[in-house]
Amino acid sequence: MTLTEMGARARVAANALALAGEEAKNAALLAISQALIEHGDEILAANREDIAHAQEAGLSSAMIERLTLSEARLAGIANAILKVRALPDPVGEVLEARTLYNGLQLEKRRVPMGVICVIYESRPNVTVDSAVLCLKAGSAAILRGGKETIRSNLALESVMRAALQSVSMNPDCVQLVHDTARETARELMGMRGAIDLLIPRGGAGLIRSVVENAKVPVIETGAGNCHIYVDAKANLEMAAAILQNAKMQRPSVCNAAETLLVHKDVAERFLPMAQRALGGCQLRGCERAAAILPGIALATEEDFATEYNDYILAVRVVDSLEEAIAHIARYTTHHSEAIVTDDAGAAETFMQRIDAAAVYHNASTRFTDGEEFGLGAEIGISTQKMHARGPMGLREICSYKYFVRGEGQVRG
Repeated sequence: MTLTEMGARARVAANALALAGEEAKNAALLAISQALIEHGDEILAANREDIAHAQEAGLSSAMIERLTLSEARLAGIANAILKVRALPDPVGEVLEARTLYNGLQLEKRRVPMGVICVIYESRPNVTVDSAVLCLKAGSAAILRGGKETIRSNLALESVMRAALQSVSMNPDCVQLVHDTARETARELMGMRGAIDLLIPRGGAGLIRSVVENAKVPVIETGAGNCHIYVDAKANLEMAAAILQNAKMQRPSVCNAAETLLVHKDVAERFLPMAQRALGGCQLRGCERAAAILPGIALATEEDFATEYNDYILAVRVVDSLEEAIAHIARYTTHHSEAIVTDDAGAAETFMQRIDAAAVYHNASTRFTDGEEFGLGAEIGISTQKMHARGPMGLREICSYKYFVRGEGQVRG
């Protein structure tokens, strides 16, 4: 099947789905959740093949962790679907209602986007998250994952489409592009009229390619060069715990910390604590950091601009809050940035001036996540400012239109 044919089938499915009620959509979500557990063995078997190929290809341990499924992770994905199912249906929500000067009754209502395409890389959970969020929001999904997880994604697509059929819903609400060649991604970017919204999820290279080449509307998401700034008045034990979580819990995801900034007044005390907390993580520091931690690699300009997605962290000692803010302004991808301090004024200054989708005071950047924010799941973390910013849940992947009712009014 060509991408043009896939787009046409998605449009037919989207038109029907836009009229489906909450009960029908929730029945489909329940069926998908149950099917993932029932067919867990075949999904995990396909995932093991992906892992074996990734190991043969020499992918890093962090990247392999990113694409790995387990019984526990699959159960978590199935449970996340139930959380989305329990959320209010966004379609039809009245955002605004008023009577105009001429008696016209105006309502602004949330409506489905239509056909949403997601281009992503190595995380198979994105296949399910994207499909179920689009479905609940009344839109059809065209999914194009990476070659690293193609076997897992094919298994997931098969299970989800069969589940949709079991509740008499058009399976073309969820379609996976089976060809992972770069040409298919480029063709999707040009399908204006067939695709209403394109969402890239992955590394900076993928996102940049989509933003620069797409002819359809794009939400810029994902790239996460996230910073932790430890202020002069920080609780250092708290800072070490936050840093360890932000970097080490799951380094392959976009909300993991990539750079540590430390105020000069606490650097000699904190950097050895950070090194102990980050056991197994390679540190690349500025000259002042290297003087405190002999043996660490010297950081380059590129290191401070890199989203590693691995057990690597750039470190810099700064003279002031102002210098920390300036550093972040230079290198940020506008995802998630954090300050650790007991100085409320410094925290407020940092949070007001840092330009990012999420800013944190005394907390890990790992919380920038749709489920953690109470959205059930997310289709991506928007790092742009128009339409949606931060974790994109059901409401953020809808559009709206105006319903206007009159009694014969004409404009003079």
